[in-house]
Amino acid sequence: MPGQIISQANPPAEPSQIPNDILNLAVKLKTENYLSAEELKGVQHFRRAADYIAAAMIFLKDNILVERDLTPDDIKPRLLGHWGTCPGLTMVYAHLNRIIRKTGLDALYVIGPGHGAPAILSALWLEDSMSVFLPEITRDYEGLSKLVSRFSAPGGFPSHINAETPGAIHEGGELGYALSVSFGAVMDNPDLVVCCVIGDGEAETGPTATAWHANKYIDPAESGAVLPIVHVNGFKISERTIFGVMDDKELVSLFSGYGYQVRFVEDLPNIDNDLAASIEWALAEIKKIQTAARSGKPILKPQWPILILRTPKGLGGPKKIHGKFIEGSFHSHQVPLPAAKTSDEERNALQEWLRSYKPEELFDKDGKPKPEILSIIPEVNKKKLGQRREVFNGYIPLKTPEWKKYGVEKGSQQSCMKVTGEYLKGVIDENPKTFRMFSPDEICSNKLDAVLGPSGRNFQWDPESSGHGGRVIEILSEHTCQGMMQGYTLTGRTGLFPSYEAFLGIVQTMMVQYTKFVKMGSETKWRQPCGSLNYIETSTWARQEHNGFSHQNPAFIGAVLNLKPKFGRVYLPPDANCFLSTVAHCLRAKNYINLMVGSKQPTPVWLSPEEADKHCIAGASVWKFASTDDGVNPDVVLVGIGVEVTFEVIAAASLLRKLTPELRVRVVNVTDLMILSASGSHPHSLSDDAFETLFTNDRAVHFNYHGYPIELQGLLWGRRNLDRITIAGYSEEGTTTSPFDMMLCNHTSRFDVAKAAIQGGAKVNPKLAVSAHEVCSYLEHLSKKEKEYIYKEGKDHDDTFATPNFD
Repeated sequence: MPGQIISQANPPAEPSQIPNDILNLAVKLKTENYLSAEELKGVQHFRRAADYIAAAMIFLKDNILVERDLTPDDIKPRLLGHWGTCPGLTMVYAHLNRIIRKTGLDALYVIGPGHGAPAILSALWLEDSMSVFLPEITRDYEGLSKLVSRFSAPGGFPSHINAETPGAIHEGGELGYALSVSFGAVMDNPDLVVCCVIGDGEAETGPTATAWHANKYIDPAESGAVLPIVHVNGFKISERTIFGVMDDKELVSLFSGYGYQVRFVEDLPNIDNDLAASIEWALAEIKKIQTAARSGKPILKPQWPILILRTPKGLGGPKKIHGKFIEGSFHSHQVPLPAAKTSDEERNALQEWLRSYKPEELFDKDGKPKPEILSIIPEVNKKKLGQRREVFNGYIPLKTPEWKKYGVEKGSQQSCMKVTGEYLKGVIDENPKTFRMFSPDEICSNKLDAVLGPSGRNFQWDPESSGHGGRVIEILSEHTCQGMMQGYTLTGRTGLFPSYEAFLGIVQTMMVQYTKFVKMGSETKWRQPCGSLNYIETSTWARQEHNGFSHQNPAFIGAVLNLKPKFGRVYLPPDANCFLSTVAHCLRAKNYINLMVGSKQPTPVWLSPEEADKHCIAGASVWKFASTDDGVNPDVVLVGIGVEVTFEVIAAASLLRKLTPELRVRVVNVTDLMILSASGSHPHSLSDDAFETLFTNDRAVHFNYHGYPIELQGLLWGRRNLDRITIAGYSEEGTTTSPFDMMLCNHTSRFDVAKAAIQGGAKVNPKLAVSAHEVCSYLEHLSKKEKEYIYKEGKDHDDTFATPNFD
């Protein structure tokens, strides 16, 4: 596809119709000669060295300092990487180094343009953080050769930031999440500043557009600060960016309304003085806001600083090739000289470009950085951006209360969420600075409102919830909740994300990207485990009959099932006590993606706390109270997986006890979904012998499953004798109707379960076979009569969800 036609490099934005007075809101600073001559030289040498290495990483496999003319053999066989963003990223890195060395600032660096890995890797090598974690990447010629030659090569460094990159807390593949991750990282880290670079391409994503509002959830008395730097270089892959065609008045209007003070950094001839002055101004503004809050005189609606860095895309790269603009255009986005291996013209241009950095002035005869570069690098290792301890070894285990103290009476009807809310209130009390909940405006609706008791919400622009240390973040953006939880978790703390079931899928790809980060982190020797991502999925399809079809979607279960077995966990606790046990376990677990699915409506408590404990440890068990003769020698096995569908299994067992007393039924509940997977395919999967102990080896088994049946089919694949198994689950049938009609629509009702039990049991029970057709017909009749009643009266029968009995 052809790229955009441009008539000049780095084209300016057309002027807007906004009055010029709006520019009075932009911050003006004196920047000329802001840095001393020594500081300026150090920053510029660092930038030149980092840009040189970044460019070399994209192109070279040998002759890494261009000590002789380049030949085709010096060029990599595949040219991969993204050059366009690198000069801006190295520029910011250099200036952060200077200020950290000067002031001792505690800082992290998060970059949204994740494919700018060459910039970050080059800076990490210069500050000698690479050798700390990867001893073979020494800060000398040999180490530099390995760094350059291994970039984007099989078995080497990937082209984007990932968990193998020292200092990284953000997977740099999918765009949009850097800003929310940064805000999560500074929560409860009062001394930390996260400098977050947002590319102007990334700024077009929905998640970034909402994450600007995360500043309204930062209490400067208890948390650190994010310094956003919007890197406006004007172009995406083949088109101009939205921010690139917005003039200063439009950008000032936008970000002032979001709650930021805008400072433009765009004086190219004086760019290093401009950026140095701007960063120091921003840090002073942050300090002012924090000091006011920590002295008991908080500023209501503080205007946090933001920098808008305008530099040409691919700054310092080739100006033109083949008559086309490179620097200041989309042609520099990825590999600006893609034919350098085969084209003499492009290879000569590459050689000229690389030598323009004068590497002989940057590296000594041993390939080590010269003193001017080292002069701005922090002297204390733990202050270096690549060696921040909270990034790779900051996990703080939660103090979890004994959950059985919160247990409820067996035989009562209780809301799993209400009971769990009380337990989570206890977790908050025990962990006032290391636990937070991130929810899209659903805490009360999901009946978890007990957690608001200790401190309430944390919404700093609302005077009623400002400055109270609230542990609950409620913002109606699942993306922002997810990003903040990721940043909070990867810097050592623990988060919990409760949500309506239907809408967790909004963050599915974010969750998958995060899991890739955790996977690579777990395979990286120097990264220690962190807490798990914990999701509570409630307001489930089975009880979203009042909100209708749009609110009926259990698909997030499948997303977690698709993860590497080492990391994915799905739990469907059948009652309040089992949910308590599960939450307590998940909050203590490390490096997992934990999905817990439960109901917010009152449902029977089937098990005592002690029984629930054993049940959850096992992952599944025979429920003797609902089985014939404690489940011994059954004709059929009925399995419930999920709160509401398990209720229907128990109701069916009770109904069968009356209608077909000759049928021998075993009732099994599964709370840990992963035990069903084929033996050896998941850490929790049952052995074949254990599986057949629960489900027999030859009797019909009917699963009544909360999710999509195809998910269970996939899990069970590889088990023996699958032709005896039938599965019912959510089948995309629903509307605004009654709770029981939802069961009828999806064939998960007690009548459907009872019918499946009779059809399966009749194969081995001759006495039952005689009456099977008659009883199944009667069950179909009951089902139709029930639906007729619902449609006539607009509700279920009053006793529909009364606890079944087996008298």
